[in-house]
Amino acid sequence: MSTTISITAIASISPLGADSKIVWENYLDENHCFTEHVLDDKKTFVAKLDKYSEAVVADIRISDSKYKSLDKSVLYAMAASQKAMQNAGWTHNDIFGINIGSSRGATDLFEKHYQEYLQTGKAQTLASPTTTLGNISSWVAHDLQSSGPEISHSITCSTALHAVLNGVAWLRAGMADKFLVGGSEAPLTDFTIAQMRALKIYSNNKNFQPELAEWPNRALDLEKKQNTMILGEGAGVCCLENGKKENALAYIEGIGYATEILEHNISISAEATCFQKSMKMALQNTDLSEVDAIVMHAPGTIKGDLTEYTAIQKVFGESLPLLTTNKWKIGHTFGASGILSMELAILMMQHNKFIGVPFAEAQKQTKPIRKVLINAVGFGGNAVSLLLSL
Repeated sequence: MSTTISITAIASISPLGADSKIVWENYLDENHCFTEHVLDDKKTFVAKLDKYSEAVVADIRISDSKYKSLDKSVLYAMAASQKAMQNAGWTHNDIFGINIGSSRGATDLFEKHYQEYLQTGKAQTLASPTTTLGNISSWVAHDLQSSGPEISHSITCSTALHAVLNGVAWLRAGMADKFLVGGSEAPLTDFTIAQMRALKIYSNNKNFQPELAEWPNRALDLEKKQNTMILGEGAGVCCLENGKKENALAYIEGIGYATEILEHNISISAEATCFQKSMKMALQNTDLSEVDAIVMHAPGTIKGDLTEYTAIQKVFGESLPLLTTNKWKIGHTFGASGILSMELAILMMQHNKFIGVPFAEAQKQTKPIRKVLINAVGFGGNAVSLLLSL
């Protein structure tokens, strides 16, 4: 990349917590974050925010009378953005852009408003403005009192990493010096779960193999016989700045993106051509032996996990870096998943410790973790790969 891009802060709110120290402690724990709840009229495993994070969101909701009608996806983004801005040392006098996206947007509010419309034949006054996708970045901008450009978008499960791409593009073009980027998702609703069940990709805890029951999402288990994806909720953002900053947590060393021709709406090729292209693009100026680890997209589906693994083999050959994912632990957070993977990558580099998947084949760390590749892909065959370095 022609311009050094510094990540001066990253913050999240998820089932792992809302503080980086707690998040890291939870990554060191091999237990998953799934609990069983009734959704879509069935007992369903999901990964909900922990109690402390829920309290953080509740405090934000009551901090301004205008916030009480907002969707959780907006409040999650606010929580993460407040923390990131504080950690980066940005103030209200700084001019920075905001790009926070979501795959599903205000799912919970939309379902509630539509159900009320079906029952009464009337729509609530705030039904439209509180369910538009753009209200995530605009409300975050209001909350942070920022004065830069505001962008929201949805590119399915690669949304957060596309936000990073957008931020990098603005910075490299000289149109901004600072950008707040990320993704937010609150998908734990009846209709969202029903959609995933209709696709036959959701973990079926009633039909699960007994020997695998300890970990209901078998992300990165390449021998599994059924799809095991589970949804989680949360948000994450990072602060990007032009140049090599003294307070940088990490640097964006390479970016890659690609889209492949689809056979149907959710297809991905057997060798994940889009991932091969995005990884090669992100690594074009890097010796492959320098990549210490890859945080995979690996959602816990049979095809999704295997095709990405095959793509990594195609790019790296027999000398594979350490491979991991966090979806066995916190589920798939759709549009927020890429930024939460970035957080894991940065934490592994900071602590120089590889966090593997407990039920996968053991991998031994033999050198410091200084460069990590992050992958994300969404419906539509759009892949993004980011190379981060210390």
